[in-house]
Amino acid sequence: MSTELTLLIWSAALAFAYVLVQSTAYRLDYGIKYAGSQRDNERPPNKWAARGNRALRNFLETYGIFIALAVATELSGRSDGLTQWGTQIWFWARWVYIPAYFIDVPFVRSGVWTVSMIGLILLFVGVAF
Repeated sequence: MSTELTLLIWSAALAFAYVLVQSTAYRLDYGIKYAGSQRDNERPPNKWAARGNRALRNFLETYGIFIALAVATELSGRSDGLTQWGTQIWFWARWVYIPAYFIDVPFVRSGVWTVSMIGLILLFVGVAF
């Protein structure tokens, strides 16, 4: 199995981690009873729940691109060093992004996001050209 397909499969665990972090932060902020309700009249989230929401949303904004590029690489048979590096850079940077979103060190989160985008660019270049 190619590196791209392997990490595509493991990206499901990554997506689950983002959902788990977001839902845990939400439940800690609002409580389990409210989380299980229809959530009418929802107040603004606290700092941690808001960060969990934004981290998940940010992940989902790039996840579709990763899936498309990984599948295109696999179907086209164009897996090479560039696509493999791009896949690994995106995958591992997205794991680092979760804690980076929650710490208060300026530019760390943005730096990790930039690294993950470099991975997607490498993957795109590798499969498209």
